[in-house]
Amino acid sequence: MLPAAIHAATNKSLILAILAKCEESYGYEIIQLVQSLSEGAIQWKDGMLYPVLHRMEKDRLVATRWEIAENGRKRKYYRITKNGHEALAELKLQWEQVNSTMNRAWQLKMRLASN
Repeated sequence: MLPAAIHAATNKSLILAILAKCEESYGYEIIQLVQSLSEGAIQWKDGMLYPVLHRMEKDRLVATRWEIAENGRKRKYYRITKNGHEALAELKLQWEQVNSTMNRAWQLKMRLASN
């Protein structure tokens, strides 16, 4: 399990990345996809996901529509917007910068340890 700070730092990026590939999805499906993609390391709960989705909707990063599911219950579907695609591109660049910096730092540590 990853610490809450990691969840908070990654949730918007993960949601946008999933919606960019899936076209649209609903909350429970997003939770399941994240758990599967992380091989169980990230396990979101409804109480964490929906406030993030609501903020993203307010910020116009995602748009929504309601549909009646097979069981007769209403289900809210989320899809990424043009603003969401732009935000995802920026977030992806930021994550790539952090990842490359971390990789260089770990390689530096390995070089120093081998001296």
